[in-house]
Amino acid sequence: MTRQDIERAGNGDPPPLPPTGAAVIESHLVTLPLSPGVYRMLNRAGEVLYVGKARSLRKRVASYTQPGRLNPRLHRMVNETAAMEFVTTHTEVEALLLESNLIKRLKPRYNILLRDDKSFPSIVLTADHAFPQVVKHRGAQVRAGEYFGPFASAWAVNRTLTALQRAFLLRSCSDSVFAARTRPCLLHQIKRCSAPCVGLVSETDYAHLVAEARAFLAGDSQRVQRDLATRMEAASAELRFEDAARYRDRIRALTSVQSHQDINLASIGDADVVAIHLEGGVSCVQAFFFRAGCNYGNRAYFPDHTAGEPPATVLEAFIGQFYAERRPPPLILLSHSLPNQDLLAQALSLRAERRVEITEPKRGSKHNLVSHALDNAREALGRRLAESASQRRLLEGLARLLDLEGVPQRIEVYDNSHVAGTDAIGAMIVAGPAGLIKSAYRKFVIRRTGEIAPGDDYAMMREVLTRRFARAQKEDPERSLGEWPDLVLIDGGQGQLSVALDVFRELGIDDLTVAAIAKGPDRDAGRERLFLPGRPPVQPPPRDPVLYFLQRLRDEAHRFVIGGHRARRSANIVKSALDEIPGIGAARKKALLHHFGSARAVARAGCADLESVSGISRAMARKIYDWFHPDG
Repeated sequence: MTRQDIERAGNGDPPPLPPTGAAVIESHLVTLPLSPGVYRMLNRAGEVLYVGKARSLRKRVASYTQPGRLNPRLHRMVNETAAMEFVTTHTEVEALLLESNLIKRLKPRYNILLRDDKSFPSIVLTADHAFPQVVKHRGAQVRAGEYFGPFASAWAVNRTLTALQRAFLLRSCSDSVFAARTRPCLLHQIKRCSAPCVGLVSETDYAHLVAEARAFLAGDSQRVQRDLATRMEAASAELRFEDAARYRDRIRALTSVQSHQDINLASIGDADVVAIHLEGGVSCVQAFFFRAGCNYGNRAYFPDHTAGEPPATVLEAFIGQFYAERRPPPLILLSHSLPNQDLLAQALSLRAERRVEITEPKRGSKHNLVSHALDNAREALGRRLAESASQRRLLEGLARLLDLEGVPQRIEVYDNSHVAGTDAIGAMIVAGPAGLIKSAYRKFVIRRTGEIAPGDDYAMMREVLTRRFARAQKEDPERSLGEWPDLVLIDGGQGQLSVALDVFRELGIDDLTVAAIAKGPDRDAGRERLFLPGRPPVQPPPRDPVLYFLQRLRDEAHRFVIGGHRARRSANIVKSALDEIPGIGAARKKALLHHFGSARAVARAGCADLESVSGISRAMARKIYDWFHPDG
């Protein structure tokens, strides 16, 4: 601290803000090595602005000290940089892996970001039971068994599972259900399970079915179909027509799952096809997943990046982040060559612990696959841009209707749901220029239900708004994270609007636009009125697109909060009175219910009857009895 700073502090003046810009970056050059590593740029608040990797840290960081040679995005980033952090690595491959992990975790503002919070479903053939089951799986692969996938959607998994059940008659029930069965279930009746639970198939024959299913999922479907066809012909020749019909149905099931694939290429084996189309500063990345030569579906992504980024750079950032948490296949086919393609292949090979090839095919069947993915990316981006333009027009119309200063970039809609004050839930949905932002949706369990009169919607809304915006003031007081709304929309009328205004007044928030939307006099949809502070209600014209937009927002909030309320109510319904007894865990609860049939019967039982239950000691029986008979 300089003498001027000390004097300024002695006079009560605030200390100066730390410097930012190229000078801060240049101050690190003296101590930076020429070795590979990862660097992070931070702003005054300590937030990470950018994460980058370098073959030579000193040379790469030095490039930021000449703002005249930087594009506008990097120039802004340099101007905001107040500090830097560095990690050296042994190789550039290690730096690339670390960069991908940090970008995925920190989500820096100036990096190209892959917005993806979904895991891919797969099929697991379990290996921890004498009669393995075939089921859908999502998440960490911790259960013993063989995993096949990924599938692009749950629909693709369900369709494949149905075909597998029809073709191989494998069970899908849980181990506990399997152990408790005394007669075949409905799946056996509709010829989708061989009923090993009741001994209708031997362990040896069932193991043969499992082997066939494994071969089919691993790509050897032609051999499996040939074997089934041979057996069908043999059964027919021996006049075993019922057996022949069963083989025929199994062959049809296998054919159906194959015929639904968009593109099948047996020679491709396991591969991902990734293509990018960029237009108007926005890009779409289409990823197709092939396993054992079969198309397991595709998914479209829209990475966040600035308008000036070239497609290859966006695609490289996408690949690095996409496989940061997913095991890459042996082959990745791309629509564009990457700037660091060989380096990325080395990094993915290190992560997969086997060789991973990244290539841009120029001709042949693999090139046709990439062209197909590129066509899908182009069409998906066109739909996205058209939807964005339509959404923009609706937001502009809403801004005119409410006399807003600008087009709202974030709209938050609030609603609550309960039954006579019980299981009360509040909810917030979010919409913006790109449509509904479902990752920003929030549910609020009403905590003060004991203090709120049953049916007091006003008090519930007060609690929801208070919790939401008190937390926003604490976590983002500068409103720099983009999580403060431009418009708050309440489902209700003048009363709900008054509650919202009171909350904002108590919190000292006076710059948010608040409105309440209510149905017509007879709760007639199509005659909605908007209540605004200090103004008479506004009623959009019938058949106005903005009116339909507002209805969709309100209905989405209603759908979301009703779903939360029903889930909470269902969870409470399945709770037992036994859950409240100290010392009664899941095992004792299960034993009591199996012995007596219901919690009511347990409450009526005497101590001797309770002691006869497995796992219930005399002391525990007395505790249970005293719980239900506190007066002796």
